[in-house]
Amino acid sequence: MTDPRFFCSPEALSLSPGASVDLPEGPARHAARVLRLQAGDGLILFNGRGGEYGACIEAVAKDRVRVRLGEHQPRECESPLALTLIQALQGGDKMDFTLQKAVELGVSRFQPVSSRRSVVRLDGERAAKRLEHWRGVAVSACEQCGRNRLPEVAPLLPLERALGQAESASRRLVLLPGAAVSLAAMAPPDGPVSLLVGAEGGLAPEEAEAAVAAGFTPVSLGPRVLRTETAGLAALAAIQALWGDFRGG
Repeated sequence: MTDPRFFCSPEALSLSPGASVDLPEGPARHAARVLRLQAGDGLILFNGRGGEYGACIEAVAKDRVRVRLGEHQPRECESPLALTLIQALQGGDKMDFTLQKAVELGVSRFQPVSSRRSVVRLDGERAAKRLEHWRGVAVSACEQCGRNRLPEVAPLLPLERALGQAESASRRLVLLPGAAVSLAAMAPPDGPVSLLVGAEGGLAPEEAEAAVAAGFTPVSLGPRVLRTETAGLAALAAIQALWGDFRGG
């Protein structure tokens, strides 16, 4: 059985080989109450800045878990492709699902945007709380999939602002039904890639036009209509297979 992985932010816990430390409250509670780990059990700690530490539990007392750290292991599983998903707000738990799977698929940045056809509206305190929640989703996904670097989960932006911020990407793509270009027909990018995906109703015509004007190339994923939570993930997988680390070798 693989040792469970826990994210410990650099602000909450300083990691150094050989040190005996108490886990922060959240990881300690999960280790003690949910996983019911005991003295002698192994676990893996990472701080999101690269690499990981093996550790062994020395003592468990209620919500307090003390561990001894092993050596730092420079293990990485990041894609060589810097990939940003610009995702219009989705309803229900679809946004959590999309973010979780996007992290597993190797995105380096997740940019939520508000669009005309989004069924969800967030602003002010609600947007701040949702951002904190999304960042927790990304952390959990990294713990599960073995990533040791946290992808950036950016604050919610209006679509128009996000389009402007994507100028630094060397390849900008927008999923549009009926687009004449497929991902497989495109040459490999020479730098970062940004992918724009609409909400349940897709992008409004004027939003699609704005994306094209901002340098986004319309691309198609085939003859079938995909749900918003399917489309972005299918495109990310195809991009990694064509240009990223799904190619192997």
